[in-house]
Amino acid sequence: MLILNFSHPLTPAQRARIEELTGQPIERVIDVPTQFDPARPFTEQAAELANTVGLLPQEWQALPLLINLPSLSIIAGLVLAELHGRMGYFPTILRLRPVAGSTPPQFEVAEIMNLQSARDGARARR
Repeated sequence: MLILNFSHPLTPAQRARIEELTGQPIERVIDVPTQFDPARPFTEQAAELANTVGLLPQEWQALPLLINLPSLSIIAGLVLAELHGRMGYFPTILRLRPVAGSTPPQFEVAEIMNLQSARDGARARR
């Protein structure tokens, strides 16, 4: 599995939990620094961000990808739209949550969410 990380670096504990939840080894993590210029259109910056990943069109469609989205919701939405266009389906994403009472703040992997399955389920409620 290939993780595209648009957020903070993943810790060894988070990586181990991801492998446990998915039942798959992490082959590689591509850390994608995500900083948008508020003076430029975000849509074009989302496309540029996806380009920095360096995957070929057939890789976007065939590789087992897991996405750690950016924290800012508007950027996350645009990244999802861009990735859906390249992949042909909604990706599977990570959800991290704060560890209660941790100082300094720490985050753990809460769940792996298959957005395509969520979308398919929503279609049945139309």
